[in-house]
Amino acid sequence: MSRHYRWLGLVDYQETWDLQRELHARVVEGGDETVLMLEHHAVYTAGRRTLPEHRPIDGTPVIDVDRGGLITWHGPGQLVGYPIVRLPDSVGVVDYIRRVEEAVIRYLAELGLVTGRVRGRAGVWLAAATDKPERKIAQIGVRVAHKAAMHGFSLNVAPDMSWTQTIVPCGITDAGVTSLALELSDPPTVREAADGMERHLEAMLAWGPFEQSPDVEPTAPEPTAVPQGVSYGLTV
Repeated sequence: MSRHYRWLGLVDYQETWDLQRELHARVVEGGDETVLMLEHHAVYTAGRRTLPEHRPIDGTPVIDVDRGGLITWHGPGQLVGYPIVRLPDSVGVVDYIRRVEEAVIRYLAELGLVTGRVRGRAGVWLAAATDKPERKIAQIGVRVAHKAAMHGFSLNVAPDMSWTQTIVPCGITDAGVTSLALELSDPPTVREAADGMERHLEAMLAWGPFEQSPDVEPTAPEPTAVPQGVSYGLTV
């Protein structure tokens, strides 16, 4: 079985979700794995743990999806990656999420950006700075069924960040959201980010042992209830 990387460009969310399900069924039956890389037309999607207060207050339509996690936005300027891959018996859902996060962290390190995880929250973060809070730059939301994954990650390259004013992104009320364009003087294009991420995803999805990058030190008390922003779902 082999793994293919496909760049789709700017595509409709529902169309791509249908394609994911088709590819997922093939992987479950033993077919080749596929990693889709793309941008979406602007859309809000809500995972299974989305609460009413997280949704847009202006009536903007939201697509409810079968991944874990909360509400988020996809749109032009954001790299979205959907690895449709089979998980080995030795790899659980949380381990898989950590591998996807690590691929993003290592790619951003290549760009000179130090990022990591915040304990109790999924995704990839920058540490707080003197004039900035902790801020999330990549979201993770997956579904695993019959030991095969779908959905995946989104990396904010250079999107219109006004979307963060319409919803509570990933349920985060005490931290920020950022992008490569806000953090770097010379950010890559979305397609360049897709090419860079491919190398690191392939390394992490070789399923060998790896050393996790250090966590970002939190500036606020860690969540004590259901962790905010944890974006995974498991169906077997």
